Amino acid sequence: MRRLLRLAALLLACLLVLAACGRTADTEEAPAEPEPAAAEPAAEEPAAEEDMAMELAAPIPYEFGTLPGGGSGEVARYPLSDLVQYRALDEYHQPAFMDALVADGTLPPVEERLPPEPMVIPTAGMSDGQGVYGGVWRDFSAVQTEGWNLCARETQGWFGINYIYSEALVDSAPVFMRSDDFAPFPNLAKSWEWSEDGMQLTMTLMEGVKWSDGAPFTMEDIRFTWEDNILDPNVPSWKTPTSWEIDGTPVTIDFHDDYTFTWNFPVAFPVQKLFDMDFLDFTICPAHVLKPHHPAHGGVDYEAYETSLPPLDLPPVSLGPWVAVEYKTDEFMVMRRNPYYWKVDEAGNQLPYMNEVTFQKGESGIGRTLGTLGGSIDHTNLENPSTYIETTKRQQEEDAHFYVAWGPEALGFPIEFNLSLSHGVENERDQALRELFRDVRFRKAVAYALDRDGIAQSVVRGPFLRGFPGGIVPGAVEFDIESVVNYPYSPESASALLAEIGFEDTNGDGILNWTSGSLEGEELIIGLNTSEDAAATQGVGEAASALLRDVGVEINMRVMQGPALGDANTNGTWEMRVTRTGQHYLTPFTRCTDLGPVTKEYGPHREGAEPRVLLDFEQELIDIINAFCLEPDAATRSELMSRYNQLFTENVYHAGSIIGRYGLAMAKRFKNIPTGAPPFFVHWTWGNVRPEQMWIAEEDQDLVPEIRPGEIPVYN
Repeated sequence: MRRLLRLAALLLACLLVLAACGRTADTEEAPAEPEPAAAEPAAEEPAAEEDMAMELAAPIPYEFGTLPGGGSGEVARYPLSDLVQYRALDEYHQPAFMDALVADGTLPPVEERLPPEPMVIPTAGMSDGQGVYGGVWRDFSAVQTEGWNLCARETQGWFGINYIYSEALVDSAPVFMRSDDFAPFPNLAKSWEWSEDGMQLTMTLMEGVKWSDGAPFTMEDIRFTWEDNILDPNVPSWKTPTSWEIDGTPVTIDFHDDYTFTWNFPVAFPVQKLFDMDFLDFTICPAHVLKPHHPAHGGVDYEAYETSLPPLDLPPVSLGPWVAVEYKTDEFMVMRRNPYYWKVDEAGNQLPYMNEVTFQKGESGIGRTLGTLGGSIDHTNLENPSTYIETTKRQQEEDAHFYVAWGPEALGFPIEFNLSLSHGVENERDQALRELFRDVRFRKAVAYALDRDGIAQSVVRGPFLRGFPGGIVPGAVEFDIESVVNYPYSPESASALLAEIGFEDTNGDGILNWTSGSLEGEELIIGLNTSEDAAATQGVGEAASALLRDVGVEINMRVMQGPALGDANTNGTWEMRVTRTGQHYLTPFTRCTDLGPVTKEYGPHREGAEPRVLLDFEQELIDIINAFCLEPDAATRSELMSRYNQLFTENVYHAGSIIGRYGLAMAKRFKNIPTGAPPFFVHWTWGNVRPEQMWIAEEDQDLVPEIRPGEIPVYN
């Protein structure tokens, strides 16, 4: 078997070289839109703790992993007061080139452009201290810029562009930096207070903030975002009205005055909803720009509203640190500093420090990594293990302009089972397989059949990946290693369980046969979907197919393109699949309803036209998840996740395969990157590094000159 894996590894290495030229999944994902589940439990699955007919290999302890190349990878954490403050300073400053723009009347003085009490980023929370002005960040985007109406779900090109362009009530991206709480940072909402009974949350906005065109940011922007976008079912906003319901009861807002408003909740202290007030979930819309296009305020129709801010209509109005001033379709984008940005450092220097950001456009996310290796791009997220060896070798070369830092263990590739008894079932074979997948003995057999550490080495040689039994990932705050039920590699145990179910190799060809039911006499053949976009899913699929073949299960592996894969997932026309670990296993409190079949759209057990029939332990999972989502106490949440993870891994809700780390490759000339900043956590790199406070030393700025020096966004 080991020899087979070595041969498979050699073949896979060749395949991955070819796959590197294809696309990679490399975009932020919008949060799921929950709906209430409609399901009754059915006690039809053997209990996970049921004694089997033979003695199976006992679960073994799971251990923590180590960083590739050593090192601690520890995150520098601070109390919130060392990360965010709101206060007036004695004086304010701007880049020298802007002094002339003030002198000729193009801009008001900097103190008039800033709020009376701007957001101050304290020096105590900076890794390299206060910075200097100047320089450029060169990045890459492999997604088309649809337009600038982010409130109607138009993307600006992902890869960081959306994040730069938008601002929200709170900021959850850098939550990993907090030492005092796992809660979002204040942002445009500078403070909030719960009522005594926890049913209301009153927020206070910053006063005097201005949009990039100089127009005031007001409560009307909040009201327009909420009432005319999020709650309007005709607008395809990132959060729908049903996602702002708790147990079927809508969340409401009362607007009081120019700077305060109150959230009304049907349950006490739903602190998790704070994470629904951040990037995308509550991206604030510029009412003075978009309102005239909205049908409720005189606009033509909703289609015209969605496309009312076309990609070449520059510069767009923004609250972000940089604003697009040049865009050549599908080629190149230049963003310049926002002269009205509302954040400063403790010396009163208006942020951002860097004057310019550029995005080269390309067809595939691999272009960002290749550009970083070649020196034309300043950052890439390492999320395709096939690139790890080449990237780490390149960073060690003397002329390399970047370094690599590894984030927490969060990059997993589990094998999922389609557990629905009806959704996507088209024939007797489908029905038989679904019933098989719902049998815990079969799922355990798959777990026993997988030599996970061998799979890890077949995907990429070296210290980058290791075996993982699935569930909450080791990099999660709530991960409890004692909760992991880790079934070891034991082909004998797998074969025994398959025999107990009733499978037998009746013709001696090495493939098990069904011995009863509608498929009696047929061979046990299962389809396994993998993604063309995520090459590692193919590597896992190839290795898992060989290992399952060793215990008599024939796997028909399919490599599918994104649209086809998405259709199969939605329609339920899949059997088993290799996926990339979702965000909910890393930061479960931010997307808690994705942890199990709480909503009808839960992927492994999706509900179709007929009500879902839950497995016994699924109902307990749902109860845990619902309690977890509404639990304000962090310690209690951790206890709930420990029980959740034990149930999950004990019952092999999905079969884990391997786990690794996302890598963050960044230009060496960048300063103030937060220590231990992960490339992926609640959000991706652009949110995690707090880019407005990053800077480049003066002696390094000439290494990469600005493309449009001395310019700012100019509006008609």
